[in-house]
Parts: sequence; C-alpha cells; structure tokens
Amino acid sequence: MLQRPWSRPLSKRIVIIDGHPDPAGGRFCNALADAYAEGARAAGHSVEVIRLARLDIPFMRTKDEFEHGAVPPSLAPAAAAIGASEHIVMVFPLWLGTMPALVKAFLEQVFRPGTAFAYQENGFPKKLLAGRSARLVVTMGMPALVYRWFFGAHGVKGMERNILDFVGIRPVHESLCGNVEGASAEQRAAWLEEMRAHGSRGN
Repeated sequence: MLQRPWSRPLSKRIVIIDGHPDPAGGRFCNALADAYAEGARAAGHSVEVIRLARLDIPFMRTKDEFEHGAVPPSLAPAAAAIGASEHIVMVFPLWLGTMPALVKAFLEQVFRPGTAFAYQENGFPKKLLAGRSARLVVTMGMPALVYRWFFGAHGVKGMERNILDFVGIRPVHESLCGNVEGASAEQRAAWLEEMRAHGSRGN
C-alpha cells in the first residue's frame, strides 16, 4: 500500500554540535545541548551529539590544505554525521562578538570543498549540504537585545550568511541567551525548557 505523504513519520536525523571549548564541561552550553537532545529523543528523533571540546581539531593553515586536503581522521565521524543529518543544532558561547576559535576551526575542517560545497567551472560553488536546516543557540554576557539591535548580531549573522548559507543550510533559526552569568535559576530553567521544546519539534 502506498503511504500518503501526510502519514509519513516526522522524525528527523539531528546532529547537535556542542561548541563550548572547555573540556571540563559543566557549562550552560553543555546543559542547553543536553536539553535539546533530551526533547528530541523523547519525540522519536535520531540524535547525535558532538562535543568539540573532546575532539582533536587541528587548525587550518594553508589554502592548499583547505582546497585539496582531506577531513582529518579525528573529525571524519563528525563530518559523516553532518552529511547524514537533516537538522543541525550548534551551541556555543559568544566570544569577542562571534563563535570561539575552536568552532571556527571545526567548521573549516568539515565544511571544505568536496564535503560541504563543490567548486564549479562557472558560477557559484554547488551547495552540498542543501536541504538541511539549522538552529544556532548562543549564550552571552550582554543582553541579547543589545547584541541583536546595537551590534547587529554580526557574528551570528555572518555565520548564517557566510558559512551556513554558503553550503546550503537554510533556514537557520536563532536562540540567543543573554545575561547568562547573572541569570536567575528560573530563567535558566526556562531556557532549558525552551530547548526541550525545540528538540521535540526538531526545529
């Protein structure tokens, strides 16, 4: 019997990239990633969590290495998980207005030619990760409204436009958690519950 489109299961393959650089753990970013995973798994989604602080992530140093080198063996499973995903969640703290260096180094390694995009003879590169959506979950010391409206959320917007959209990942949703250090227990609990809700919906 043919399955009607509206009767197909709504579960997604989700990859959560926990980008807090502290290997000791115990950070609020870790808790946000865990809450999203908890909500997603409870709703029947397939979830893989990648903790960047636990990985060996070499820094990219030359154009030749970026264009012709291979994804390092330590990051090959992560690159494969991203390639097999339907939705990507990236969680990281705001450092100097943008993502920490460890997150950028990871993206340079796994979003390389042949893996995330492909050069073409004419026109723009082919977006090899098209068809995937994403959510950026970003913690910060300043109020989120100040970062969004006074600073233009430049680090997050640049990541969306220059990295994620470049390889075909869209739409990209944002969850900005401001004043994290001074947030009350009730506010932190509300953020965690929000992540569980997003995880449940797979968005």
